[in-house]
Amino acid sequence: MERDCMEFDVLIVGAGPAGLSAACRIKQLAAEKEQDLSVCVVEKGSEVGAHILSGAVFETRSLDELFPDWQEKGAPLNTKVNQDKTYYLGNEINGHELPSWAVPSTLHNDGNYIISLGSLCRWMAAQAEGLGVEIYPGFTASQAIIDEDNRVCGVITGDMGLDKNGEQKANFEPGIELRAKFTLFAEGARGHIGKQLINRFNLAEEKTPQHYAIGFKELWEIPPEQHQQGLVVHGLGWPLVNEATGGSYLYHLEGNQVAVGLIVDLNYKNPHLSPFDEFQRFKHHPMIEQYLKNGKRISYGARAITKGGFHSLPTQQFAGGLLIGCDAGTLNGAKIKGTHTAMKSGMLAAEAVCEALDNQEITADYRKHFKQSWLYEELYQARNFSSGIHRFGSWLGGALALLEHNVLKGKAKWHIRCDKPDHQSLLLAENSNEIVYPKPDGVLSFDRLSSVYLSNIYHEEDQPCHLRLASQRIPIEQNLELYAEPAQRYCPAGVYEIVQGEQQPELQINAANCIHCKTCDIKDPSQNITWTPPEGGGGPNYPNM
Repeated sequence: MERDCMEFDVLIVGAGPAGLSAACRIKQLAAEKEQDLSVCVVEKGSEVGAHILSGAVFETRSLDELFPDWQEKGAPLNTKVNQDKTYYLGNEINGHELPSWAVPSTLHNDGNYIISLGSLCRWMAAQAEGLGVEIYPGFTASQAIIDEDNRVCGVITGDMGLDKNGEQKANFEPGIELRAKFTLFAEGARGHIGKQLINRFNLAEEKTPQHYAIGFKELWEIPPEQHQQGLVVHGLGWPLVNEATGGSYLYHLEGNQVAVGLIVDLNYKNPHLSPFDEFQRFKHHPMIEQYLKNGKRISYGARAITKGGFHSLPTQQFAGGLLIGCDAGTLNGAKIKGTHTAMKSGMLAAEAVCEALDNQEITADYRKHFKQSWLYEELYQARNFSSGIHRFGSWLGGALALLEHNVLKGKAKWHIRCDKPDHQSLLLAENSNEIVYPKPDGVLSFDRLSSVYLSNIYHEEDQPCHLRLASQRIPIEQNLELYAEPAQRYCPAGVYEIVQGEQQPELQINAANCIHCKTCDIKDPSQNITWTPPEGGGGPNYPNM
């Protein structure tokens, strides 16, 4: 197929904090040297921020470096943390606040801000465009362009106007070749192309398997008398005490709004577990309900989180490109924060790329810049947090984290690895306890479909299914038989259903419901599902998540 072609010095896939930081820093460095480097960012969301979802408590360290005058420039950081609490929830009715000494020092939030990451990304996009960056929302990167020398040379954007059978409709438009001297992949957790590049170039060789969680978030508007702007609440324990590891959060933003969420690690064992339903019942705990009662839910979303940490961090450089941010896995699990680290990885990538362009090299030496940075030191000190909890559970793993960070100040000599991938963790359904979840009450808890409605989701219905099965038989003959087909439960959007066909049960895929969380690509025990991007602009449209 003949395609139009555009060429740039640097191409960036993804307008999240990593990609936008890289774009801004490249233009800043070029201006310092009086160079004119062309930088393009492509974003699959309908607009910058449409697919951005995070808690989010934000550490400003990277922003301070990138834009020291961010306050004068009007960055949307309006709520400084003024109270920091950690709750232990023992069961569905009991719980207590933990004393400060019993909480790892990395979870203290003095000086941080409660923000909407989507709003911050929209602000960063405006700064990038002011520096001369070209940003194109509504364009998916469907595949990498790799030449005969095994060098990444750019991406091809997705074709538009194909029907369900892959045939061209009247409005068909072929994707465009976007070519660049360097391509930076900042697709977020479980990036579609990033996953392929890690496999092709063996970037994760000798690393532990990457680990993930699914993070839920709802935005609520609550009565003014219940609102405590600047309050940060983190929780552990119930409802995940016996079935999974993870934690919860509740952040009081400005405007009588509260962000509430649950994070469920995807190495859980019971195939009957439903992360979505665990989140819904979590909100009924009295220590959480006190903040939400008489409030109104105004938004919902979910997203996979890359949280393997330092031990799972792949080699990020290869000929012609780099993996940055959550596409690589730069989140600091010990802080439960990934925005400042993603931003710094993008800024380091910018320095490496500009150096390579100056020296006419085809591989940017990101590793050198990374190892000389505070990002390396921070991720190294936090290296055992996620893997310790994965290996030893919340109690022993949490105790080790407390020892490492509060007593040893990040200077522990040991290394804790977790070598079992998340998709291999499920027990057989017949050996697992069934879980009966309470019906949603429509006040604090809700069903999947009404939740998906609040994500402002849109997909063109008549297009090829972007959730691709390697085998049509595995969901029924293997996953249903062995694991009661867990896709029905781990998907937070009701995409996967078992329906009765004419002769036997069948897996029905409601692709239009997909909120692009990538959990199916990660947790499917047979690794039979591959998430690919639908037509550009499709998916959720988060206003301020």
